[in-house]
Amino acid sequence: MTTEQFLNSGLPLSDTHAALGATMVEQNNRLVPASYGDVLLEYAAVREGGAGLIDLSAAGRIMVSGSEAIQFLNGLVTNDLKTLSVNSWMPAAFPNVQGRLIASVLVVRLADDETGKKPSPSFLLVTEPATHESVLKTIERFTLAGDFRVLDLTNDTVLITVQGRHASSILESIPGVAASEIERRGAVQMAGKYGNTTVIRATHTGEDGFDLIVAADRAVDLWVALQSAGARPVGYDALEILRIEAGIPRYGVDMDETNVVTEALEDAISYTKGCYIGQEIIARIKYRGHVAKKLSGIVFASSAAIAAGAVVKSVDDKEIGWITSAAYSPRLGHAIALGYLKYDSLAPATRVKVVSGGTEIAGEVTELPFLKVGSDAQVPAAVTQIDD
Repeated sequence: MTTEQFLNSGLPLSDTHAALGATMVEQNNRLVPASYGDVLLEYAAVREGGAGLIDLSAAGRIMVSGSEAIQFLNGLVTNDLKTLSVNSWMPAAFPNVQGRLIASVLVVRLADDETGKKPSPSFLLVTEPATHESVLKTIERFTLAGDFRVLDLTNDTVLITVQGRHASSILESIPGVAASEIERRGAVQMAGKYGNTTVIRATHTGEDGFDLIVAADRAVDLWVALQSAGARPVGYDALEILRIEAGIPRYGVDMDETNVVTEALEDAISYTKGCYIGQEIIARIKYRGHVAKKLSGIVFASSAAIAAGAVVKSVDDKEIGWITSAAYSPRLGHAIALGYLKYDSLAPATRVKVVSGGTEIAGEVTELPFLKVGSDAQVPAAVTQIDD
């Protein structure tokens, strides 16, 4: 299917978004809802004690199974799937031979298939929209090498997420879902009113959250039920602010194949699992030194617009990095940004200058995330002192 055909084919929830007055935009060859009319209200639904409802169907969903699934996958990703228990998930990255980032994924271990002569582990890989095809191509080439099966579920399923402090109580209204019993980084599979449903407890915003994967023909009913239970539809404009506040990088925006994995995704790496593609480079950086640059947070005292690609300078006017994404944080009341900084400039409270739109804007390096999960964060005292 060509890009034009795909964009015009209509996604399972397209009519639902249209009925809600959503403004649709193209992103990674998918039409996604940018906003339902009020970005700040959508943001507040997640951050201010309620729950937001987001269509994340643009993400890839790939099932990998077979008695040799662990062996093959472990040779391709940075984290150790041998340590992943059933009904749980971990982050992982696909590196190339130079240790650079092909994709970041969420890997869910589902119940083993016990029907064969020996147990057949099953994994669900949830990819970012920009890396769905690259992950699929990377793993499909191993399907003829042994008992390793790959099934792309993306066009047959829908991924809906509920994010916010009341996400758990919203999910409890869905028959058969005991959300409070799903542990952090946990997952369950169930058969119920909406057919076979996979529920993954994961955040995309820094708040509590649950991803629900259902068959495409059940998506509208599930969306309506979640909205009726109190979740507010949230578009990608608000999601972008929320994920930046949470310090969550996005592939194609904050990281890509030019980045060594450790520059952006330290928590997706096991240093004890043994060999995998790119492992030697990644381990050498870990044990013999450090990365030359790292994804970091920068806060500003003002609400100035910060452009992606803006140069970051030290106070003595040396170029030390660049901005990858930025937003005005309604909670903090000032601008924030993600960007790469040279190693010597990573210390929190380091003063910097960002050159954006021909204007120098004073900022300060800070630890990520900008907001802790569920916190009532206030403007840090240091931020108000930047321009002094």
